[in-house]
Amino acid sequence: MHKIVVLYNAPADPQAFKDYYERKHLPLAAGLPGLTASRHSFAVEGMGGPAPYFAIWEGEFADAAAFGAAMASDLGQAVAADTANYADGGLTMFHFTAVEG
Repeated sequence: MHKIVVLYNAPADPQAFKDYYERKHLPLAAGLPGLTASRHSFAVEGMGGPAPYFAIWEGEFADAAAFGAAMASDLGQAVAADTANYADGGLTMFHFTAVEG
């Protein structure tokens, strides 16, 4: 399984971020080709102190090729471009192949 994780920094307007994210961005991202699971949270906690992030999103794909194809698709490009509409605090994104064990 291949995962993508997006960590969002604090936005200028947290409520506007939440509203846009849940009403517009998540439904858009849900259509990514090959996406097998998706989850998010606004309750991000750090170890021994506050987390430096406002929100987190995690998506799963069958493998790295499926993830690459999804992001290269027209919808993948639209999802990536849409972050400018709500994530004014910036974000960190990474992906990896999960290893069981």
